[in-house]
Amino acid sequence: MSMYQEGQNRWLGVVIVVVAALVFGVIICVSVVFSGALCPTININCGSGGATASGTPTPAAPAGAVEVSFYTSNTKEDWVNAATEKFNASGAKTAAGKPIFVRVTHVTSGGSQSDILSGKIKPTVWSPGDQSWVDGANQVWQDRTGQPLVSEACRPTVYAPIGFAMWRPFAEALGWPDQPITWQTLVDLAADPQGWAKYGHPEWGEFKFGHTHPDYSNAGLLIMTALVNDTLGQTGGLTPANVKSQAVIDAFTKVEQHTYHYGVQTRDLIALMARRGPSYLHASTASEAEVLKANAERASELRFPLVFIFPAKGTFWTEQPYCVVDADWVTDEQREAARIYRDFLLAREQQELAVDKYLRPVDPGVPLRAPLALEAGTDPRVTPAQVPALESPSGDAAAAVKDVFHQTKKKATIILVVDTSGSMQGEKITNAVEATANFIQRLEKDDQIIVMPFSDGVNEIELSGRAGDVAERLGERVRGLFAEGGTALFDAVCAAADRINTVRAADQAAGQNRLYGIVVLSDGQDTASSGTESDMFNCLPSGEDVQGIKVFTIAYGDDADKDLLLRVANRTNGKTFTGDPATIERVYTAISAEQ
Repeated sequence: MSMYQEGQNRWLGVVIVVVAALVFGVIICVSVVFSGALCPTININCGSGGATASGTPTPAAPAGAVEVSFYTSNTKEDWVNAATEKFNASGAKTAAGKPIFVRVTHVTSGGSQSDILSGKIKPTVWSPGDQSWVDGANQVWQDRTGQPLVSEACRPTVYAPIGFAMWRPFAEALGWPDQPITWQTLVDLAADPQGWAKYGHPEWGEFKFGHTHPDYSNAGLLIMTALVNDTLGQTGGLTPANVKSQAVIDAFTKVEQHTYHYGVQTRDLIALMARRGPSYLHASTASEAEVLKANAERASELRFPLVFIFPAKGTFWTEQPYCVVDADWVTDEQREAARIYRDFLLAREQQELAVDKYLRPVDPGVPLRAPLALEAGTDPRVTPAQVPALESPSGDAAAAVKDVFHQTKKKATIILVVDTSGSMQGEKITNAVEATANFIQRLEKDDQIIVMPFSDGVNEIELSGRAGDVAERLGERVRGLFAEGGTALFDAVCAAADRINTVRAADQAAGQNRLYGIVVLSDGQDTASSGTESDMFNCLPSGEDVQGIKVFTIAYGDDADKDLLLRVANRTNGKTFTGDPATIERVYTAISAEQ
């Protein structure tokens, strides 16, 4: 009998849910490397949103079709793609005989909420990871219009439980799969200066963890909410007042100081783990589906298989709600079509398909089978009877969770390296400096900011320091930059690396525990450096140290040296973006979400 079953018998007739959440804290950069430039949006829609399950472009809608615009969380991407391809080929029609066509876009939960509320996207159907995102959007929409954004009840589509992704030997040292592993297990491990020695592995050193951002990531918000529940000894019913209690603030502060990586999406952190191996990160927040998918698709890259750990005292099973939007851009025909498509997703055939795509069906008649198996990296014996489901936070409570996170997150020192060469003239420089100034003003007040524009040479704007003290004046100085001269890109990167190394050494001597990153924006090839490309790479950190300096790069426009900027980001476990005058603001917003 497993300990989950023993615990169930021991507490028969009593519902005990103390949240088991994940250890996390903020670091300036997500260290996620893609095999090309990233999509320059908060939603980071780099999945197959414009393609079918087979990877071919989504076909055009039939003439006269009722089109359903479906914005859905990344966690269920593979299942939604496969099911939608089948649906669009099925010939489904409305009662009036019009064909139905579903167009899918894969998004982050928080990013899509923000984009709906700002008017950037107008979905027919929205399916974030958890109901709390819908509740939060409904609050804002109700305040604006007197009506909710989603008026009818959302239907669960599949289960994608949230927990820990950990290398199998490390998880087995903690007792996986039969010994319960709780939130407190990892908090204690993270805070223990002896690290893994407690579990007989001093060679593994201190615990190294990553997590996702609660403003954008469903997993990030829910894991932080789980920490609140755990601290308060509750299973739900959170209010802004108890979320912001001193006990919660103290718990968050302790956790944030012992976490190394932070990202927008779970799969980004898992990609980093695959790339750098167990010496870099030991665990991260994850959905069960992402862990199983990584084991199946990245087997050749992984030093050890990953396993999914259910927080033993309770977790969010994330029902991936299907919500038909009640806004003026959705017609009655689209609502009808959306409900027909919903019923298709909930039919047994699609629910069985969900298992193939690493998800748990909401249809209780569909049995679990491989790949939901121990050998694949998860424990199919675990159900809500053993690891209870926690209550989704209200919109107010979720907002309070984010507030506490921002209050307690580890602070950052950031250098912005901005290309002001002659090729930046016109709309390029105008939009780049405006976006840069706005980025500075979005920083946390205790972050440190330095700006180094470059053309033929490299300069530093004198107004550097604590963002809360200098952001407004520094932003105005940045807005006054103009374009002229050549592109000393190699020299600029080296100058920034030297500068931040000096700052870091002084901070360490003063006992400050901060995070460090460089953001490089350039629109062209190097034309003016005294050093070479090789010299520049010799200036960069190796990327082997989880606490090292990360470099974000922005390839600005078609003439940017995209390959060079990608390699710079990859070398330092940073991230590369592409941008242009029309999208640079969103690129900077995405980068601010990494800090």
